[in-house]
Amino acid sequence: MVKTFLVTGGAGFIGSAVVRELIQHTSHRVVNVDKLTYAGNLESVAPVADDARYRFIQADICDAPAMAAAFAEHQPDVVMHLAAESHVDRSIDGPAAFVETNLVGTYVLLEAARAYWRGLLEADPERARDFRFHHISTDEVYGDLEGPEGLFTESTPYAPSSPYSASKAGSDHLVRAWQRTYGLPTLVTNCSNNYGPYHFPEKLIPLMILNALAGKPLPVYGDGGQIRDWLYVEDHARALIQVATGGAVGETYNIGGHNEKTNLEVVETLCDLLQELRPPAADGHYRDLITFVQDRPGHDRRYAIDAGKIERELGWVPRETFESGLRKTVAWYLQNQDWWQRVLDGSYQGERLGVGV
Repeated sequence: MVKTFLVTGGAGFIGSAVVRELIQHTSHRVVNVDKLTYAGNLESVAPVADDARYRFIQADICDAPAMAAAFAEHQPDVVMHLAAESHVDRSIDGPAAFVETNLVGTYVLLEAARAYWRGLLEADPERARDFRFHHISTDEVYGDLEGPEGLFTESTPYAPSSPYSASKAGSDHLVRAWQRTYGLPTLVTNCSNNYGPYHFPEKLIPLMILNALAGKPLPVYGDGGQIRDWLYVEDHARALIQVATGGAVGETYNIGGHNEKTNLEVVETLCDLLQELRPPAADGHYRDLITFVQDRPGHDRRYAIDAGKIERELGWVPRETFESGLRKTVAWYLQNQDWWQRVLDGSYQGERLGVGV
């Protein structure tokens, strides 16, 4: 059955991967709702933007009338809520935007969805029964793991460390409360660190790639021993769609890539791939650019996801290993200089002109 997906934050990194996956590999319709902050880039959905099944709305999820209008006009069957402020360093410097978008925005969207769903209950009970609100979150809500053993499961207690993770934890609680109190059919997923094409250059992997190509220092926090579980973004997009269409109402699913690496290992592997695929003009090695800098406040030491539940219940497993996914990522950045150059110089924001609801 063909469904209409309303995807918030669909011009962002993970959201755009979901939009591309839905249009390119399913028969579903997509309504992309994005405010187009600095991290929203319509060029990331350019490969599917001309498809008849795709629509774009420039709107803020905190704008209740705009959200109500989007539901009324497009009558979605599934909401995939990815719109969020997500950069930890930015949350430390300016937490207000994270509280506004991640908490207030999620509340506004939940209320718009609840009003729409209640209307469906009266007008079309079958569609109401199949409606889903899928909230996409992060493993950072769990805090960090002590020592090299143990994994985050769906029942791990929340212990967020940064304004970003605290705001996401709060939004997770709101979604579960709307399901418990009002019966809204919700799903929650918590994912590990994503990487891949179209990643905004402030994040670790694209930052290191572009700094290396420019011959700039590669700044690594502390001793570089922080461990993260890395998930290729296209694998994540497939998982999200499987949860949205096949997950059990009220359930949480952790999504991880089974790829635990220290930050230093990631940077060194990137240097070696670049050394192979784009050797520096001067005689030298990209590893020589690695520079250790003061650690950031409240930096969690280790994250690792137990993705057994989604594998057992929905049959999802990642297709990419860390090695294959990272090679694809480096190759993409080498082949798509126009995309990231327009991000670096700010000209990508010109795409926003003339775009309205």
